[in-house]
Amino acid sequence: MNSTISFADLGLAEPLLRAISEAGYTQPTPIQAQAIPHVIKGGDVLAAAQTGTGKTAGFTLPILHRLLEQPTRDRKAGRPRVLVLTPTRELAAQVEESVRVYGKHAKVRSMVMFGGVNINPQIAALSKPLDILVATPGRLLDHAGQKTVDLSGVEILVLDEADRMLDMGFIRDIRKVLALLPKQRQNLLFSATFSDEIRGLATGLLNDPIEISVARRNTASELVQQGVVMTEQSHKRDLVSHIIRGHGWHQVLVFTRTKHGANRLAEKLVKDGLSAAAIHGNKSQSARTRALSGFKDGKITVLVATDIAARGLDIDQLPQVVNFELPNVPEDYVHRIGRTGRAGSPGSALSLVDSSEIKLLKDIERLIKRPIDRIEIPDWNPATMVRKPASGSADEERRHADPRGRRNGASNGRGRAPARKPASGRSGTPAAAGSSAGSRDGGRRRDAAAGEPKP
Repeated sequence: MNSTISFADLGLAEPLLRAISEAGYTQPTPIQAQAIPHVIKGGDVLAAAQTGTGKTAGFTLPILHRLLEQPTRDRKAGRPRVLVLTPTRELAAQVEESVRVYGKHAKVRSMVMFGGVNINPQIAALSKPLDILVATPGRLLDHAGQKTVDLSGVEILVLDEADRMLDMGFIRDIRKVLALLPKQRQNLLFSATFSDEIRGLATGLLNDPIEISVARRNTASELVQQGVVMTEQSHKRDLVSHIIRGHGWHQVLVFTRTKHGANRLAEKLVKDGLSAAAIHGNKSQSARTRALSGFKDGKITVLVATDIAARGLDIDQLPQVVNFELPNVPEDYVHRIGRTGRAGSPGSALSLVDSSEIKLLKDIERLIKRPIDRIEIPDWNPATMVRKPASGSADEERRHADPRGRRNGASNGRGRAPARKPASGRSGTPAAAGSSAGSRDGGRRRDAAAGEPKP
């Protein structure tokens, strides 16, 4: 489709065009240009698009258009016309925010529901007429069980980040929700990839869908300047602080593998005089909301996040991403750096890599089909540093996991470091990094915290 196409060319209603203009957007992204006309026509859509491609507006705008063009005379309390299912509470909140931003000049009422928070305010909100409901599956089924929501009037269903929902074990909940919906409806399924599982779900859900696929981020955005700094694990915390202060960065998203590591790094940065906060599965919803809001507003310079906690974060024009540790899964690197270099804005992604991560780095370079530049940091001289790692630090977590059992060159002779209780949550797997011991979603652990399943 022609790159000079405008939102007006897509046939959107005037109140939506006004809201788009006020939000500062002039041209649709590829996923928006392709999806919006098909959704307006009322057909089913199967779309491959990742976070950062503009996919949320790709379905919220045409859905709002359809509601404006076909107003209903039968608005009832707690009976939505549109249902959007998302895997995490953060993504649910951002989708509903998108609905409010683009629907500000339209008489459309929306609400968001997810687990881990008091259900009573949601019940109160459902006592009023409703057009668009954005929800996580577990909490939605809680409301359905209590008969506080009526899904019999759903005209449009959206499954957002469907692959993530399947990965997180939501397939049974999704099927339970589908059983509560009218058979005649429009279905929109968005996924990062078209896996066999997604195609299987689509076959049973979609009716003669239009298939849309935008450029995959496995090629890594050309707008993102990528670099690698080789360093020792024990130097990483001081190095990331040195880099942020030395470059005068004001908005930096830093990824760690573990929740404990995220906390430790945020504390270190605060001690160094930087405004920083951590978000992960053990943080309360209100704490994560405050941290994200402060980061977006510029009050917080550094947001330290685990992979799962960062799922669905939609931050326009984020200039800097730092990989404090490389992810175990190469595709997660692509997701991480995809947080920057959006909407035509340049960005940079810097990875701090120690000797134990060389294989992970090679796997990433194989995935993106090019080497990542090795760079030196000016005025950085770790040889002058004398630093004793704190108990439970990321350094110690790595040593504890070392099968050779080395700790400062010493061993107790049984292949293990001298006895010291390891930090909790030290697992380096993405699932463990985002797992939560926090709130339940009506008895379901899957919707807890950032929406991840319990291992």
